[in-house]
Amino acid sequence: MSSCSRKNPYRPIETEVIETVQETPTIRTIKLKPKEPIPFKAGQFVELTIPGIGEAPFTPSSRPSTPEIIHLTIMKVGKVTEKVHELQAGDIVGLRGPLGNGYPIDDFIGKEILVVGGGCGFAPLRSLMYSFFEISGKLKKLYFRGGCRSPQEMVYRKETEEWAKRPDLNLKLTVDKGDETWKGPVGVVTTILDDAAMDYATGIAIVCGPPIMMKFATKKLLEMGFKKDHLYLSMEKNMSCGIGKCGHCRLGIYYACKDGPVFRFNQIESYPEIWD
Repeated sequence: MSSCSRKNPYRPIETEVIETVQETPTIRTIKLKPKEPIPFKAGQFVELTIPGIGEAPFTPSSRPSTPEIIHLTIMKVGKVTEKVHELQAGDIVGLRGPLGNGYPIDDFIGKEILVVGGGCGFAPLRSLMYSFFEISGKLKKLYFRGGCRSPQEMVYRKETEEWAKRPDLNLKLTVDKGDETWKGPVGVVTTILDDAAMDYATGIAIVCGPPIMMKFATKKLLEMGFKKDHLYLSMEKNMSCGIGKCGHCRLGIYYACKDGPVFRFNQIESYPEIWD
């Protein structure tokens, strides 16, 4: 699904907020029930409309297999996101989508996979991990490596503790600065990547997080031996209209919203602005 599948991509669907969850001091998950289900693939995004305020693009953090309920995990960074953090159960917003291209899940079957997340990049990767869990018997190996600044900023901390118990997943998390509650590694996420016991030359690597984290994770993964066309990046920064009209998210010949936001590294490596 490479673009909005609805007849009118400009028309938001009336959507009710059914619950909100404060994940960290600056990140909140809102659980939404649109009047019409919005089927999406992991990695695609939707435009969230706050009446009287504006709209902004967000990648669902929920299960693609349950399109009747959509979770958006959102960091407070601007006018729209500040209003999002004020939403309560029963409030009405708008959703339009799905938009963009998601992860080619079928291409990952039978492969060894390393997923790397940083900060709020955990949100779209949560949706991806749900998709992998549903086909785990078809994956050769599955690794998750994630990092954030501090234990207090670790999104889905309780949930990832449950993930760590899964026999079909090798998970390791790190923080830049630990505290008395943190028992895991301390350091940036690149310091915990190369202990994955997999064939890097044939494996798949998937990265989502802040641009600076993605830049250095990509560099590390290439040094480890991953091929450029086996390295998938979620390039969500600067997206606005969602349908390739405003040009804010242009990456060379591509638009992140229309041609991505999921790209293979070899598609976009020649454009220096990918890390801006």
